[in-house]
Amino acid sequence: MPPDTRHRRLLANRYQLIELAGSGAMGQVYRAEDKLLGGVTVAVKFLSQALLNQKMKERFEREATISALLGEKSSHIVRVKDYGLDEKEIPFYVMEFLQGESLSDVIKYRPLTVDRFLKVVRQICFGLESAHKGILYQGELCPIIHRDIKPSNILIVEDAALGELVKILDFGIAKLVQSEESQTQAFMGTLAYCSPEQMEGKELDNRSDIYSLGIMMYEMLTGDMPLFPDNSSFGGWYEAHHHTKPQPMNPIHRVPKVIEALVMKCLAKSPQSRPQKIDEVLRAIEAIEAVPTSQSKPVTQVKPLPDLDPTIINLPDNSGPTIVADKSFSRTTLPGVKETCLQMGWPQDKPVQKIVFPQILRASEGTFATLWVMLDQQDILSRMTSIRYNQFLMMTSPHPMLLWITVLYHREHGPRWLPCYLDLKTSSGQRLATLLGEGSKYWILFFSLENPQRCQQSMTATIAPNQCKLLKEWAENSQTIPGGKPQITKRLLKQEFEKLKPKIVAKLANVNPAYAKDVSS
Repeated sequence: MPPDTRHRRLLANRYQLIELAGSGAMGQVYRAEDKLLGGVTVAVKFLSQALLNQKMKERFEREATISALLGEKSSHIVRVKDYGLDEKEIPFYVMEFLQGESLSDVIKYRPLTVDRFLKVVRQICFGLESAHKGILYQGELCPIIHRDIKPSNILIVEDAALGELVKILDFGIAKLVQSEESQTQAFMGTLAYCSPEQMEGKELDNRSDIYSLGIMMYEMLTGDMPLFPDNSSFGGWYEAHHHTKPQPMNPIHRVPKVIEALVMKCLAKSPQSRPQKIDEVLRAIEAIEAVPTSQSKPVTQVKPLPDLDPTIINLPDNSGPTIVADKSFSRTTLPGVKETCLQMGWPQDKPVQKIVFPQILRASEGTFATLWVMLDQQDILSRMTSIRYNQFLMMTSPHPMLLWITVLYHREHGPRWLPCYLDLKTSSGQRLATLLGEGSKYWILFFSLENPQRCQQSMTATIAPNQCKLLKEWAENSQTIPGGKPQITKRLLKQEFEKLKPKIVAKLANVNPAYAKDVSS
């Protein structure tokens, strides 16, 4: 069915197609509204051909289910929400609708800086690693090979916690467009990014994706391709991928030799000569970041904020942790904000798994910094009578970053740690730090794995005045501090956090349990 005839159709009696958002060799993508969920925007992708027999339909259902499970496993893979066949037997996927830029658009006019390159590639590797490790489907572990890694299949969206969240598109699509069982060994993919073994139609493993990643990494760093065929035919690219040596990177791009060596290793003609797993690429990236460049400043001392004001609750020895009560909110403000919290739904771009992330909440009473947490339902209930404690750690070099630590301590169930990292070189990180300092409190929203559609419970935590002052100063000063290598800063902060954990638990264990009543919602 031509794309224009699908406009405004109601698909599967649920998805109202709005407009064509993009098209390519694999099919067309539409922006649509999910009428069953009140008009939530989704993306619907129609594959390029019909499923002509029962075996193909069964394979489509299997691959679509595995792709959906994969999106739940990794936040770096686009989430598949639904799938089916239209009246012409054309298969379609329903996916989360993401607003961002494709990597192909990002690098169209200039290559990435080395720092941004490392940040983006790491997230791509996280997504590929999850896929290559496989999904358990009907008792069978199913590793997933992408088969079409290229810049147009990488989407970069804004994210409050990461600054940039990288998503891989079209997992499983390449395999699904095969029309006959006898063609499972046939060539598919994008010629410029195909591995030699993919050009031969061989059975592929994760090392084929690593080769395609190498092509893409070269392009990200230089804006050029490492290989140039005599002509753009299949035969021309076959010859290039099999026999042409990749071009050395132009010195004008100032790519460190260790990064160039990693890219060239990924581009080895023989799969045995490449990194054998994505984990090897990730370890190489971490090793690269661990070596400071000549422009990097020495790592500064971690600056922890002092414990919260002990006068909030007068502990017997004045040496205990900060205990924060919901009573700090005014009686007029609390009900309205709490009601807003309880109406919130789990974001579509976040995996349904045990995670915590910061979010800015806008309510009629104002704008608040919040933590969104997903736990088991029973764990949530047990945390409602926990003691709350928070602390902040700040590092300015090699990259200004804030570690926001919240812990919910229960004598029977132990501590539940809720750490978040705020990149203070991003507008979202600066905004959250400012809100924490100006608001002197924040909300914690709890979502259950069993029922993620709505917030199950909420509670508040107060920040002491001395902390608020420093948070505002850090948010302001970070704008003039040079940035670079945020992952190194994050790793150093995590090390300090691990050292702090036993000290914090020891403090909380000595708190009189009677105080827990003061902090319940």
